[in-house]
Amino acid sequence: MRRSWRTKAGLAIGVGTLAALGAMAAFGQASDQAPPLPPAPANAPLPSLQANADPGYDAALAACKNPPRKMPAIHWPASGPPPREYTVGAIPGVIAAGQRWKFLWQAEGNNGDGIVSTRDGGLLIAQNDNSDVVKLDQNGNASAVYRDTHTGGALSMNAKGHLFTIERGLHPRIEELAPTRRVVVDHYSDGTLDCLGGIMNDLTAARDGGIYFTVTGAPAGGILYVSPEGAVTQYGQGMLTNGIILSPDEKKLYVTNRGSVEVFDVQPDGSLSNQREFAKLLPNTGGDGSAVDADGRVYVSTNPGVQVFSPEGKYLGLIPSPRDEISISFGGPDRKTMYILARGAEDSNGKQIANAAQVYSIQMIARGPKGRPK
Repeated sequence: MRRSWRTKAGLAIGVGTLAALGAMAAFGQASDQAPPLPPAPANAPLPSLQANADPGYDAALAACKNPPRKMPAIHWPASGPPPREYTVGAIPGVIAAGQRWKFLWQAEGNNGDGIVSTRDGGLLIAQNDNSDVVKLDQNGNASAVYRDTHTGGALSMNAKGHLFTIERGLHPRIEELAPTRRVVVDHYSDGTLDCLGGIMNDLTAARDGGIYFTVTGAPAGGILYVSPEGAVTQYGQGMLTNGIILSPDEKKLYVTNRGSVEVFDVQPDGSLSNQREFAKLLPNTGGDGSAVDADGRVYVSTNPGVQVFSPEGKYLGLIPSPRDEISISFGGPDRKTMYILARGAEDSNGKQIANAAQVYSIQMIARGPKGRPK
């Protein structure tokens, strides 16, 4: 039986904006089950385009010194699976048995990725299709806090509170959103970042101002480092990378790579060395987003749930979830709340769709890293 649903956000931000932001509940009044999505507004704007779906993509590649192979556009399936049943088992020091995920927010479309918590207990969500960044605050209100992000697809905040986003539109770039809004990097040695020949996926920002980001697709699949001075260096070429996160002390960098997690040593100048396998993911699960806790454990969002590893790479267990996961972050006032961005929803006609984003939270024993959002 589905519960009735009301949203505080609609009272504060109006019907039109609410339709764009999705539906959500107060963090303290969350439900175990997600309601149907609200009907799409009749005058909904067209979604923002990733570079490889833009009509100008071919010309952008042709302008590269060494034009890469064209990256095909993403085509979402017409339908998706329903939410699944799950049972959370105990993982010592991480989570107690019997915990349940609480639904918080959802939006139709490719409108949730790269979540990151805020110091006031809120959560930021990158919206690829809307080119917005939405904030869910402690009181359960949803608001667009940054707009026109050029198809922003992931977020990271460093220990100094500087907020960055990867922007996937034609001529992709990394932009700093706060405290100063500015383009950090939009070119590489071969031309614009289109010339990397892949999709910019995820990023993690160091306290010194450096940024590490992942790219999927030949020939540039791997990791790129943007120094505080703006110099760009590539590592791990040929990897199928996605999620990326620095260790709590920022001396190691963890990166998902197909069915494994790779680790690099971070040198004092930000460069990377000593690439090696850190851990194997469960078979046929695939890693996406990632996070670390205050004790150095590594968390990877995957199809069946959050896979947890010790600082030494030992598999500790799975926190199963109701839907496949995209992104992950610690947060909340005590840093003991885990948030996931999951894929899929039920539309207003009762149909399960794949192209939708949902946020859930769960109570943890483990605590997020000190002085850094995730």
